[in-house]
Amino acid sequence: MIYFNNVSKVYPKDSPSLENVTLTVFAGEFVSIVGHSGAGKTTLVKLILAEEKPTDGSVFFESVDIHKLNSKEITKLRRKIGVVFQDFRLLPNKTAYENIAFAMEAAGKIDEEILSDVPHVLELVDLGNKSNHFPHQLSGGERQRLAIARAIINQPEIIIADEPTGNLDPVSTHEVVEILKRINELGTTVILTTHNRGVIDAIGKRVVTLEKGKVVRDDKNGKYII
Repeated sequence: MIYFNNVSKVYPKDSPSLENVTLTVFAGEFVSIVGHSGAGKTTLVKLILAEEKPTDGSVFFESVDIHKLNSKEITKLRRKIGVVFQDFRLLPNKTAYENIAFAMEAAGKIDEEILSDVPHVLELVDLGNKSNHFPHQLSGGERQRLAIARAIINQPEIIIADEPTGNLDPVSTHEVVEILKRINELGTTVILTTHNRGVIDAIGKRVVTLEKGKVVRDDKNGKYII
């Protein structure tokens, strides 16, 4: 589904953020990308989203070179990817229901679809009783679960969760991890970036370790070894 072919990314006046990375993520996988701060995790995500271009090499999505797409094609590509960020990025003046509905409206969904799908996805992330709450009325864990609901509402092929538990307590972290696992079990590919050993242990899926921009380990058995 996603293929990095000998990809390097060097920012001006900096050492390589990624160096000669070759990596395949298959449809339906749950892959955790781990590494210390500065290892290249965020750059890898930005390349998938076409927010950055590689200095060398190519990134493919379903056999298409992402960085040869025009702006209209990139917009279409991004609709296939849902993103969950560490800082939630919710709309503060909209309720939980409205945050998700807004994402559907932006994708051109009709009112009947919104009325049908939003309550369902709120139940999926255990927020069915919080639909009329604003983000400031939710805990950190609830806000992150709402962010996940927004990311999956348009049924993307891939969820990218970029350090989604970085600001959460252990209980909320567990809840978020369980929801991501549930989404993966329903058939969605999940790419998670994290430096949390406990999260990796709880998932027990494939782990790719980055160190100074290089893939130094690719473990099928859910091991976090740095």
